[in-house]
Amino acid sequence: MTIIDRVGPDSDVTVRSGVPLLPPGDPFCAAPPGVELLAPGEVVRSRPVELGLFGVVRQRITAWQLLYRTCDLDGAPEVAVTTVLMPWGADPRQARPLVSFQCAIDAVAPQCFPSYALRHGAATIGSIAPLELPIVAMALRQGWAVSVPDHEGLGGRFGAAREPGYRALDGIRAALGFAPLGLGAATPVALWGYSGGGLATTWAAELAEEYAPELTIVGAAAGSPVGDPAAAFVRLNGGWFAGFPAAFVAGLRRAYPELDAVLHDHLDERYRALLGEAERRSTFALLLRFARRDVTRHLRDGMAGLLAEPALRRILADIEPGTRAPAAPLLVVQGVHDEVIAVADIDAHVERYRAAGATVHYLRVRRGAHLPLEFLAVPVILDWLTDRFAARPVTRGTTTIASIARTPTTVRTHLDFLTLVAQMLGGRPVRGKRSE
Repeated sequence: MTIIDRVGPDSDVTVRSGVPLLPPGDPFCAAPPGVELLAPGEVVRSRPVELGLFGVVRQRITAWQLLYRTCDLDGAPEVAVTTVLMPWGADPRQARPLVSFQCAIDAVAPQCFPSYALRHGAATIGSIAPLELPIVAMALRQGWAVSVPDHEGLGGRFGAAREPGYRALDGIRAALGFAPLGLGAATPVALWGYSGGGLATTWAAELAEEYAPELTIVGAAAGSPVGDPAAAFVRLNGGWFAGFPAAFVAGLRRAYPELDAVLHDHLDERYRALLGEAERRSTFALLLRFARRDVTRHLRDGMAGLLAEPALRRILADIEPGTRAPAAPLLVVQGVHDEVIAVADIDAHVERYRAAGATVHYLRVRRGAHLPLEFLAVPVILDWLTDRFAARPVTRGTTTIASIARTPTTVRTHLDFLTLVAQMLGGRPVRGKRSE
């Protein structure tokens, strides 16, 4: 059975009004009857969309959104949205690779989902995805197509095991089958993401061989991919980034209903109310609201008592990545002195992959804070993905360097990046470098 509903600009209320609706309240996101009969990645409906830099400056990037069939962590069918992009003026008859870029959503509120936050007219204050749009544009500059999935799903299930991988992989399937992109089953595909997007990228890389073996995934680049979510929760608690653990718990209790009873038994009413706030706040607003807040002040039996709960221990074991080896090679980039993600957690994550047989090039960088490193790493990741698309030999091993931004090649790419940002601020077309 096939359910296809193409939604064009004349019938899409969110396009006609010029003001996007928040998912999942957007009618475009509604699951049709019989969605369980669709194949994973099958497109339910599509629409052209207009992107905006920080929601304000219209972008000349060709873009559509696809609603497609995917599944949750237990395999139950559901729908998700991916935003698919092409360079402005690109000829779909020309072959090109596809990059699945997993944004660092790092919140559960729908205003942070890229399907909303990347659109013109969106209220983007406090969301990370708009900051990453120029990085996506750099991939478009290479002439590549890009899929940007809402990898937390319509429910904002931040931190759930496997789900981000299913949604990213099914988003790739949807993009490959979407005729206006001109892609096909043999199109080479790469994965890319940083921080929470890096974690989603590793889930997709781990699951690809089993869940989507027909995809030609040539590599995955994951920056600061969390490594050990449970350790990050404990370490960030009470610090300037305590909003991340709060968002994590808010997302996990949506994915694992048994967590609610644990939280009710251990947390006081005040912190449970704050978790309700976390469900509505954007990423940076969360960080401001929860800065220096210590959850142990709200725990009846302390952190040890909470972590001893069997239900919570099962959840924390489930959400740790690295238990299976991705078939495709990986590039992992991590700051040695990262103030958000501990390098020891990523060291251990990489070692789990290597022990399982994965091919990993691990780049440890001594200089660079968490957020700046995402941008500083762009030249290295672009070069690495270019090599994967060209089927060049893969480098493996661990390299620790002082800085990622010192070579002439990286400096030129950073200058190109700044030029591109200026062009985007002026609303100029984002075209592929090669002739279309």
